[in-house]
Amino acid sequence: MAKKNIEDVDLYAILDLQITATESEIKKAYRKKALQCHPDKNPDDPKAAEAFHELSRALEILTDASARAAYDKVLRAKAAAKLRHQELDSKRQKLKDDLERREREAASGKDSNLTDEQKLAKEIERLQKEGSRLLQEEQQRMKEEIKKGKEAVWEPSLNRIKIKWKAEKNDPNNGGYDEATLRKFLKKYGDIVALIVSPKKKGSGLVEFATKEASEMAVDFEKGLPENPLTLKWMNERPVLITKKDPSGSSLISDRDYESVVLTKMRQAAERQRLIEEMLREEQEGG
Repeated sequence: MAKKNIEDVDLYAILDLQITATESEIKKAYRKKALQCHPDKNPDDPKAAEAFHELSRALEILTDASARAAYDKVLRAKAAAKLRHQELDSKRQKLKDDLERREREAASGKDSNLTDEQKLAKEIERLQKEGSRLLQEEQQRMKEEIKKGKEAVWEPSLNRIKIKWKAEKNDPNNGGYDEATLRKFLKKYGDIVALIVSPKKKGSGLVEFATKEASEMAVDFEKGLPENPLTLKWMNERPVLITKKDPSGSSLISDRDYESVVLTKMRQAAERQRLIEEMLREEQEGG
């Protein structure tokens, strides 16, 4: 479909507004309509992308003072011309059109004598070159609203970190590390959900942090004792995030409640014993 000239489009009508609308009213109308016709909201509508593009163009022009002034001038001139045209007979209309055409031709190429349409074209060209920060912000806002309810959630039990250090099989000091020593080194990164030292295999332990940030910092930076450094590696190849359902659902709990439940459960004796058994089983399977 051929792209319409901007002077042939009523941008205010697209937004259901009058030419007297304020910038705040323009932004509000854009957000309301953009949410309705965004392509991500209407995947089966082939015209959704075109409608969203028209909305974006309307916002871009009508929130730029210079571009809007040039556009309004053309719009008002067209409205006035329409009224005049209705009063002219066909002969007088033809004479008028010929006169206006000759005036435009005479003025072309001279910036100081540009027609209103040519001035508008220059403003549109400037906007295209400069880019519209406001338009980008509004489109990002639309994406964020559409993505609501699809947040990634950190699950500590899916992101265990294996801790290794050197220790002889019969070393009663386990290379200088026990649970208290490991906790002293690791707690500075954030809340620890679970931490155990293998009861059978020397130089081995597991830790779970409450947050992704704490886990990543511990893996990247913690070295432990200088004389016997620690090595921290993910049990999985990389951190794992799970998708959280729409938080507006009445059956769901909040992020804070969710984390509290996880922490309480993981600190129970039964959970701790399960974690120890899993670590021993993984060590046996890995040789």
